[in-house]
Amino acid sequence: MVTAMGSTSAHPSVQPISHYENFPVASVLCPPRLRPAVAAIYHFARTADDIADEGQVGAAARLSALRRYRWDLRAVYCGDHHSGRWPQVFGPLEQVIHRFELPQALLEALLSAFMQDVGYTHRHKRYATDDALLDYCRRSANPIGRLLLHLYGVTDAVSQAQSDQICTALQLINFWQDVQGDIARGRWYLTQQATMQFAVQDADLQPDSRSPRAAAMIAHHVATARAMMQGGAPLAHRVPGRAGYELRLVVQGGLRILDKIAALQYATWQTRPRLAWWDWPVLLWCAARM
Repeated sequence: MVTAMGSTSAHPSVQPISHYENFPVASVLCPPRLRPAVAAIYHFARTADDIADEGQVGAAARLSALRRYRWDLRAVYCGDHHSGRWPQVFGPLEQVIHRFELPQALLEALLSAFMQDVGYTHRHKRYATDDALLDYCRRSANPIGRLLLHLYGVTDAVSQAQSDQICTALQLINFWQDVQGDIARGRWYLTQQATMQFAVQDADLQPDSRSPRAAAMIAHHVATARAMMQGGAPLAHRVPGRAGYELRLVVQGGLRILDKIAALQYATWQTRPRLAWWDWPVLLWCAARM
């Protein structure tokens, strides 16, 4: 049950950025009493992601900042003072942690994934297997859904498994829609297992390539992500109130991006598909029919 939001990094050496996001966060459909909690969780995740991902800061400085960020998180859980470096994050988050008893392990899992991402990018390391990539998604995306379920008091195993499917699907959809941008930044989420399976070379993924092998590989990944999203979609009927309707829009937003990837003949190493204003009537209609 993951959506996305933009924020400005709190790292002093990282320039403010404007994030393109597909999915709403803490919208009018979210119960007012939970909006501050949802915003605090996403601000925590978004800021950590910005520290790991954006600007011109070197890997060592990013990892150092993320370790300090983790120290502040642990200090808050221990009832100690945080460093004050990210007061706009840990001030609101501290209140939410204690009010809702957020599981610390879920927030720490996010940070472990961000640290891994920094290391992989710095070393130009690629994921060897699809399972290794899914393990990254388990830590980089799934905790958000489980944290939101926690806020809504939904704790049964079926709902958590469906949330994981949706969150992992959204993370994978983000990878497959942004192949062009990720490769340009030296980030590879196309695994060695997949490229070997489809006999794809790096040259097949350059902007001027029209490789049918690369298209077949992306099509395979799109089908996997679609099946995963559809497997988790029934969660929208298990989450109470207006949040269930917001989740319907999240699911339909992900599926709509997959449709746009297919419309591009799966060549996302050339073009990044985006949602536009005219997609929203389609999303609303599809969400209403779920």
